[in-house]
Amino acid sequence: MKRIVYHDLLVWKVSSNRKPLLLLGARQVGKTWLMEEFGKNEYKNVVYLNFEKQPMLSTYFDDDLSPVNILKSLEQHFNTTIEADNTLLIFDEVQESGHALNSLKYFCEEAPQYHIMAAGSFLGVSMHGSFPVGKVDRITLYPFSFYEFLEGIGKERYVEAIKRQDFNLIRATSGDYQKFLKTYFFAGGMPRAVAAYAERENLREVRAIQNDILADYRDDFSKHITAVNIPKVEMIWNAIPRHLSKEKKKFVYKELKSGARAYAYEDAMNWLFNTRLVYKIVRTEENKLPLASYANEGVFKLYMLDIGLLGAKAELDVTTALESNNELFGIFNGAMMEQYVMQELKAAGFTPYYWGREKGAAEVDFVVQWRNEIVPVEVKAGLRTKSKSLDVYRGLYHPAHTVRTTLKNFGINDGVYSVPLYMIADFSDLMHVN
Repeated sequence: MKRIVYHDLLVWKVSSNRKPLLLLGARQVGKTWLMEEFGKNEYKNVVYLNFEKQPMLSTYFDDDLSPVNILKSLEQHFNTTIEADNTLLIFDEVQESGHALNSLKYFCEEAPQYHIMAAGSFLGVSMHGSFPVGKVDRITLYPFSFYEFLEGIGKERYVEAIKRQDFNLIRATSGDYQKFLKTYFFAGGMPRAVAAYAERENLREVRAIQNDILADYRDDFSKHITAVNIPKVEMIWNAIPRHLSKEKKKFVYKELKSGARAYAYEDAMNWLFNTRLVYKIVRTEENKLPLASYANEGVFKLYMLDIGLLGAKAELDVTTALESNNELFGIFNGAMMEQYVMQELKAAGFTPYYWGREKGAAEVDFVVQWRNEIVPVEVKAGLRTKSKSLDVYRGLYHPAHTVRTTLKNFGINDGVYSVPLYMIADFSDLMHVN
């Protein structure tokens, strides 16, 4: 299985300014596998510490955070020699040991020649007061993107055709791309699900894995949340498919429970955001840079971390993915398509917002900052291309580039880039096409 961020890890390894690397991401997105795979391929020796499975390892960090003494203890425990250039030290589930997390600061300052990679949950790491601010490099790992999914199931040639912009070949095989995309909509990008599909192409097995992952997340609710917030977290978590099924997808608290107010659910909502099980896409009412400065944090849409898990939570039947028509793309008001585009934009390094006005019906699905401009991205189900909201936005702001993503082939008309859904991750590269 290939991951796009592997290249970033290679850059980190040879950087002259390398700091200990903190690999962040939601649970079960493949952090442990990636670290071990990178260590196996790129180093002569790997020393792996898991502070959740082996809590006693924390004792080597309790009394002395000097890198020299920590390394001596680890060499003795693991009966190995830790060479600066040839050994990768992996601190997994590092949030379980505040001292181990804090030790990254001292490795950065006193022993930068050592290669250390740590991983943990967003929530656990952020809650530690000992977080080594400014002393670590950070990379976020997301579920498999569509391109990673294609490579994972042995369809690398389809990704290569997109990367070299072979539009004639892409157009000729567009039916294949749509078939694979439809499979991805159901299978999603959680590594266990992708691996199972790659091996046996059994979507029912994939769905069983997704349900197991959802069950594991529910177990996390009871382990890591105060008793008063558990029902609130579950209420928000369970409401996401219903929330996305609406034509206007702005999250409204009173739809959780009659009389519900934001302040009563703030802690529960923040817990879901901090675990990255849920993404908050905030509304901006302006067309000014930087987008973050003009966003209204109180008005937002909610999406799940993975499209496959969204389908499992919504109990979409496997036959929907197996049928020959494109029903899956437009199901519950295009929610699956929006979820997919949000994921692809995040994985491509963008921070998406959406545009709308407090008074007015127009609403553009996403806007992103690209170079020194704001690019609106409208998502349309199937082959439909008409969008009154996008017309309103263009009339107000006259953007240099506009993206509309559908199942249609790539094309440019009056400044609007029609980008096929299966190419949306590369929309910025397509801006150079005339």
